Amino acid sequence: MQEKKIAFLGSGSPRANEALAALSNRYDHVLSAEAEVIVALGGDGFLLQCLHEVMGRDVAIFGMNRGSVGFLMNDYSGIDLPKRIASAEPVSLVPLRQKSTDIDGVTHEALAINEVSLLRETRQAAKIRILIDGVERMPEMICDGVLVSTPAGSTAYNLSAHGPIVPIGSGVLALTPISAFRPRRWRGALLPHDAVIHFEVLESKKRPVSAVADGTEVRDIAFVEIREAPEFSVKILFDREQSLQERILKEQFSS
Repeated sequence: MQEKKIAFLGSGSPRANEALAALSNRYDHVLSAEAEVIVALGGDGFLLQCLHEVMGRDVAIFGMNRGSVGFLMNDYSGIDLPKRIASAEPVSLVPLRQKSTDIDGVTHEALAINEVSLLRETRQAAKIRILIDGVERMPEMICDGVLVSTPAGSTAYNLSAHGPIVPIGSGVLALTPISAFRPRRWRGALLPHDAVIHFEVLESKKRPVSAVADGTEVRDIAFVEIREAPEFSVKILFDREQSLQERILKEQFSS
């Protein structure tokens, strides 16, 4: 089997720089623009950055943990790397497209692999109206915010906000409130992956809200539309003994 063209990228941390130098000296490699596989050395945040950079390209990301948590990363090892990559399990991740309109009527777009979150900007709670596929499902939620998570992102901010862990391939998105005051006991919803979600920020000038798609923030929004963007799907590679599906399953039984 012909080996893939590999590029190495590091997050810039000392541990990542050390690994980058070692692997670059050990294996043939190309520039990232020419690569079929990019080996990302860092943490989950750096992996997300790399995934955003390759959207629309036929290139896979094989992450190796040189950061902290590394939930989306493989263990670091420089041994038999081309063989590991060749036998790795590919997972396609479909991002969310956020289309938001601010209070001045300007439209902004961004993509999110993990989640799109709406967050209050001041001490006052946000008031948000929720529509799913054009049907009003909640006329007013008073809260710190709300988020829509992909399965890949369900173990990140979504889980910290007490949202559900969603298995890869389940065909659903998680809609999770952030510190909801009213309705006090609403825990969120699971939606079909092809649902179109609309948020309307009520009293948007008095109670300003920002929209964040992974690391891209738009402030003072009035409306947000969220839907899947399959045309920008990305591919991530996992060692078969530590597949993403297995990690997400194990996370549901961890304390």
